[in-house]
Amino acid sequence: MRTPDRTIPLLTRRQTLVLASAAALFGSSAARAADTLGFNELYSKFGVLGLEFSDKVKQLTGKDVAIRGFMAPPLKAEAAFFVLTEIPMSICPFCSTDADWPDNIIVVYLGEKQTFVQPSAPIEVRGTLEMGSWTDPETGFLSLLRLRQASYATV
Repeated sequence: MRTPDRTIPLLTRRQTLVLASAAALFGSSAARAADTLGFNELYSKFGVLGLEFSDKVKQLTGKDVAIRGFMAPPLKAEAAFFVLTEIPMSICPFCSTDADWPDNIIVVYLGEKQTFVQPSAPIEVRGTLEMGSWTDPETGFLSLLRLRQASYATV
């Protein structure tokens, strides 16, 4: 007795293209997956030496992270950086010393120029996390936390 001939159906060209596109989309989003960070996770405490970074920030330093917040108004339209804040702000929150540094902002250095958004628009920023006191040699601004090679989108 002969077994029935079971053939595997061939995919049409259209089905192959759809599958290839889905695989490429899934692969690129998986490669771009970032750890998320919240403003309430930036610091563990405020001690005699000032703000102390959280264990999560220490673990994510040097890695791609995503955080949601609001863009503080930039100091100039063509700036390659901005300040990400936990709540909408009407003025730029830069401070002069580490001791005065607010615990709910992160400086964002863009990988490439983007059009700034209104301070009331929520955004998600992705970039490489850096921690530690650093003064920007170009602007003189001080930061404790930074995202480098960052990009953002409204959410």
